[in-house]
Amino acid sequence: MRDEGGLSIPKGRVAGPVRGGGDDLRFSLLGPVRAWRGGKALPPGSPQQRTVLTVLLLREGRTATVSELIDALWGEDPPLQARATIRTYASRLRKLLTPDALVSEAGGYALRVGRSCVDLAVAEVAAAEAERLRAAGEPHRARALLDTALNLWDGEALAGLPGPYADHERARLGEWRLRLLETRLELDLETGRHAEAVSGLTALTAAHPLRERLRELLMLALYRSGRQAEALAVYADTRRLLAEELGVDPRAELSQLQQRILRADGELDRAGEGTTAPAPPDFGPPAQLPPSVADFTGRADEVRGLIELMATAGGTVSPVAALAGIGGVGKTTLAVHAARLSRPHFPDGQLYADLQGAGSRPAEPATVLGAFLRTLGAPDSTIPDSLEQRSALFRTLLAHRRILVLLDNARDTAQVRPLLPGAEGCAALITSRTRLVGLENARLVDLEVMSPEESLQLFTRVVGEERVTADRKSALDVVTACGFLPLATRIAAARLAARSGWSVSVLSTKLADKRRLLDELHAGDLGVKATFELGYAQLEPAQARAFRLVALADGPDISLPAAAALLGLAPQDAEDLLEALIDSSLLWSSVPGRYGYHDLVRLYARTCAERDEREAAALAARSRLLDFYLATAARAYAVERSGDRLPDHLEATAHEGLPFADRREAVDWLHTEAQCVLACVGQSTADGLLKRAVDLLWAAKNLAEWGAHSAQYATVARVAWDAAGAAGDIRALGRAHTALTTVELMAGRYGEAGEHARRAALLAAETEDIALVYAAGNDRGIIALAQHRHAESERFLRQAVEDAGAYGNESGQAMSLCNLAQGYLTMDRVDEAIELARKGVDMLSAHGLTLRTANARYTLGNALTRAGRHAEALEEHLSALHGFAVNRQRLWEGTTHFRIAQTHLGAGRPAAAAHHAEQALAIGCIGGDRIRAGVLLALGRALHSLGQEDRARACWGEALTLHKASEAPGGQEVLELTALLGIGIGADAGVTDAGR
Repeated sequence: MRDEGGLSIPKGRVAGPVRGGGDDLRFSLLGPVRAWRGGKALPPGSPQQRTVLTVLLLREGRTATVSELIDALWGEDPPLQARATIRTYASRLRKLLTPDALVSEAGGYALRVGRSCVDLAVAEVAAAEAERLRAAGEPHRARALLDTALNLWDGEALAGLPGPYADHERARLGEWRLRLLETRLELDLETGRHAEAVSGLTALTAAHPLRERLRELLMLALYRSGRQAEALAVYADTRRLLAEELGVDPRAELSQLQQRILRADGELDRAGEGTTAPAPPDFGPPAQLPPSVADFTGRADEVRGLIELMATAGGTVSPVAALAGIGGVGKTTLAVHAARLSRPHFPDGQLYADLQGAGSRPAEPATVLGAFLRTLGAPDSTIPDSLEQRSALFRTLLAHRRILVLLDNARDTAQVRPLLPGAEGCAALITSRTRLVGLENARLVDLEVMSPEESLQLFTRVVGEERVTADRKSALDVVTACGFLPLATRIAAARLAARSGWSVSVLSTKLADKRRLLDELHAGDLGVKATFELGYAQLEPAQARAFRLVALADGPDISLPAAAALLGLAPQDAEDLLEALIDSSLLWSSVPGRYGYHDLVRLYARTCAERDEREAAALAARSRLLDFYLATAARAYAVERSGDRLPDHLEATAHEGLPFADRREAVDWLHTEAQCVLACVGQSTADGLLKRAVDLLWAAKNLAEWGAHSAQYATVARVAWDAAGAAGDIRALGRAHTALTTVELMAGRYGEAGEHARRAALLAAETEDIALVYAAGNDRGIIALAQHRHAESERFLRQAVEDAGAYGNESGQAMSLCNLAQGYLTMDRVDEAIELARKGVDMLSAHGLTLRTANARYTLGNALTRAGRHAEALEEHLSALHGFAVNRQRLWEGTTHFRIAQTHLGAGRPAAAAHHAEQALAIGCIGGDRIRAGVLLALGRALHSLGQEDRARACWGEALTLHKASEAPGGQEVLELTALLGIGIGADAGVTDAGR
């Protein structure tokens, strides 16, 4: 667009940041114009200087001439010394910011900072993503992003700036903000938030009385809120106002809406009517295949065979080819080339996924299927959670289509099988380092290294005919040194092609002696390792050290703060090194601030660490990383479980950890870093790191309860337990026992949990570990309760209350009181249970909406349900459900849905009960199969009340099977009731879900 002063403002362009210059700068335009460097506010300068800054920021890295800047500030009446004044403002800005952020070029100035440094650009990105999500049928996520955009405003945009340019931009941004507000209100109506929308619309129509779209939305919101008369009054007011102010009638859409309200049009009651999101754009068939290399060489027989196989799609069996071979042999290159040549056989598209099978974290089939389903047009809301259901939906969407699926870098048959299309018109190409012999109906293709002639041909195509012809013998020496491995040959040739001053003999000499490629290639992938050595040798010492040490971390990737801690550097210094490694293609970064290695590069980097790094230095780096994770996890624990004193009783760390502004930020960190944290525990169980590793496991105990990381947590906990036992470290062993207690409790294996808790208690007493004394006692009370040992449970939990008080753990006291309340319910001491649960809620409420507050309200809801006070119980359960959702406790969410179902059953609302029971089954619950059996019993009762006898009996049959398999207390009671009554009405059958 072009402003009134003639200044061109390109929209949507991304300016390249100046490394070391603009990255730590931040700017605000959506309010007073302000700037920060490294979090510190910079002096704003005069209004005219701020206007110059604004013009440069809105140019987004493009040059603004001095004449354009003069027009922006003074329009047609500039002062005599305007050019000198502009130069003065530019000089001041250069000193204020950083020397390399503001550059002089082409008779003007440009501000080279990252687009994400400017709040307006952040708002534009959020608004654009919101629009995309709305079009894709995800209004809730779209609205959240609009909130993000709108929350960046701090009053009027460009507040206080003089000049025609600022006036024009201020008006433009004000109008854009109003459109965003309108869109958010439209989304409120689409998502059924009619009553909430009324207040916002009332305020906006008062501020903008002639904006008819706002009036239309207000009428619709009032109507859907049951306020028909007010909706019609809004129309009458609008009609009168337009006539008085403008002498016109309301637009046709407003009049039509009035008529529909008058006749109570039933269609208006549907959320989204009148504000329907646009249909998702049709991008045509998916075409996800990577590009084929221009210099593809050889493999004629393999290419022909694959194309012939793909051409059989449409027969009775979906063709599948699985390419196997060592890393770097060219599996992906061949598969992509053959797939692209086979495209005419698959007019409905081609799908591609890198399964990352050679890495430490292979892609989950469910995740890959989610991406495929979205590509095929399935909205997020229709994509199921389970792998089996996603695979079934994938096959359904591929029925009657002709689509080719390329699955690259597969780990094993189990990873691949759910991703196969199955439909007769479809086909699959798979690459893997291992032969997928267990894959049914697959043609296995074992790919060998190239022949010498093919290797030389590839080398020649990359380097150029003239250079190879001049020294053919040296060229043969090079490809021989590369072992005729395509990846090694291609990298060596590319290196030579990039250096015009080198001859082929120079490269041949380098490869012949230093790398010992022939010997290394006999071990398989060592040829690729030798190729990476070429890049590693060119790194500066600090870069090489970072390359070696960061690879020691076992996680799938690593964050910048974690890498900085591992390296013992300031984050900015670490970032400089990591970005340099990205430039050298030795690291990748999928999102800002996170870094990872290709699997072969990581392996190579670790061999470099073994060869070039002192053992003590490598151990110190791992120790620093462990300190970082432990300190930060402890901070997250303290924020999320306010009032819990556990962080005071963890091992001391040299790193202070990351700070968190609020609970959500702490939860987000642990969620993001879950795999890295657990990987760090797993690799830190020796070399003097064990105590801190076990403490990190305890501080990250939420990972055991979230569901998504439970299996990895359990595996790592057992590794830590074994290591502690082998080392004879009884303090670490006791704490590892309590971690395993958590694992077994989550799975409903109370016998195993009880044994771990018993041993933890003995070791806690021996080591006088007061935090463990409390935790083990509380766990033993929960386990005894689950096993109907009521007297023992009461004794353990009362002692846990005292133990928590002994070291000031108010939060722990409250939770033990709530667990005791849960026990009183099983003994029919309902009034006492309510009293204890309320006391726990009161104690925890002082700490805000924490996870344990949600646990306490959950227990109180259970007690009120037993007392028949269903309205109060439902209120507590819904509050608990919100708390669990905020803290990402999915299994607790599912368990709360189960208890809400029981509350609705008690209140005689079977339909609502069935709905929540189904939610519990879909999400999963704390306590494993025992709780699941309870959910099925509740669902059966609800279905029985709704007259769905067959479904009810099926639920009870499954519940009975679960009880028999687990030999749970109460299983016999269910069996007797089933035999006696012919229907599966039973008790809770020994399940427990007390809070920990």
